[in-house]
Amino acid sequence: MGWQLKRYKPYYINTLVLAGPVMISQLGHMLVQVADSIVVGHFAGTIPLAAVSLVHSIFMIVMVIGLGIAYGLTPLIAQENGRKNYIECGALLSNSIWINLCAGAGLFCLVYFGSMAAIDHLDQDPAVVREAKPYLFILSLSIVPLMVFSAFKQFAEGLGFTKQAMRITIWGNALNVVLAIVFVRGMFGIEPMGVSGVGYATLIDRCLMAVVMGAYLFRSVNFKAYLERFRLFYMDVSRSCSILKIGAPVAMQYVFEVGAFAAAAVIAGTIGANEQAAHQVAITLAALTYMMASGIAAAATIKTGNNFGQQNFFRLRRFAVSSYHIVLLFMGVSALLFALLNQYLPWIFTKDMAVIGIAAQLLIIAGLFQLFDGTQVVGLGILRGVGDVNIPTLITFIAYWVIGLPTAYSLGIVLELGVIGIWYGLTLGLLTSSVLLYIRYRKVLSALQTSRFESQFSR
Repeated sequence: MGWQLKRYKPYYINTLVLAGPVMISQLGHMLVQVADSIVVGHFAGTIPLAAVSLVHSIFMIVMVIGLGIAYGLTPLIAQENGRKNYIECGALLSNSIWINLCAGAGLFCLVYFGSMAAIDHLDQDPAVVREAKPYLFILSLSIVPLMVFSAFKQFAEGLGFTKQAMRITIWGNALNVVLAIVFVRGMFGIEPMGVSGVGYATLIDRCLMAVVMGAYLFRSVNFKAYLERFRLFYMDVSRSCSILKIGAPVAMQYVFEVGAFAAAAVIAGTIGANEQAAHQVAITLAALTYMMASGIAAAATIKTGNNFGQQNFFRLRRFAVSSYHIVLLFMGVSALLFALLNQYLPWIFTKDMAVIGIAAQLLIIAGLFQLFDGTQVVGLGILRGVGDVNIPTLITFIAYWVIGLPTAYSLGIVLELGVIGIWYGLTLGLLTSSVLLYIRYRKVLSALQTSRFESQFSR
């Protein structure tokens, strides 16, 4: 065991140094929703909290489509940086900015013309729907600045510069919390806005984050070599297709996973407002640890992408294995905390005893849930680093929509186990995804090593 630790120690350190700021930055996206839930739960009540749950379930699908498309830039930047092709990195950035702007505008239209109408037909409490609609519209406006921020963020992270996005995210979240409290409660002469107030806070926060991240990128000496020939008004079909070739499947991976959880929230809403609010509390806490694990996965993508570009498969495998070790340890500790503090953590979000009682039961299941959630996202991160995205997309579809969600509906509604049955089904989906992605990673790595051996032998 000591020998194993010594062998992987440099890889643990390198991965954690890179992953730490990414974890905090990724966590920042989730903390916006956590802050919304806490402010609304304490200052507005259970019906508004259920409305936040419904909106987040719908909006998360839209948001992860955008973030998935933006993510297509990172492995390409990591690979080109590994090949020391700096000029290509700048060209990829300009294409990514325009792709993200177009995607942001399209996603806003999807919400405005699609989700705003569909929300009336989801068999939800009418009081919840009334609170949800204006919040959904305001939140959808924030997708455009979020996509611009993501283009800059993914470029910097692909080059290994992760701390600035982390700092901007921390300050942005602090501002979001302050504005949310002011707008929801009605302070400093501002009329109380209720649920809509957290939407305005998020919109302002994301606009400022996009501006600050862009200013950092274009003014920092760290990126001068990469941006020498950068042209904002430049689009190249082949480069755009390269970004979308990775980004589109990654977006679908996110959609299949988040969509399943969104569907689970809607199913929970058909049981009752208390169950839906409890689901929101438990899934928000689970999502916090997931975003931390996705930071480890992002580091795995960058490191495997760099080594893939250099054709160094020995180091690629070491970074992959170390990422699995780190996420298992982290999620194991998270699972223990969820189990030990299940009666106390829900109080962060609400004082409603009925909601707290249900959420406490869900957090016990979330303990097991954590381990599979962490390992599956790291598996996806490793495979993205080597450009393998199509088969993993199929795996996520099967895991969540063929196995997980049907099981959740059968246990929760048909067998009348309620929201607990829904969570059993989601856990089975995560287990399936985790196992299949690990098998895929081993197969892809074996194929890469064999290909290189044959290439060297043929010389």
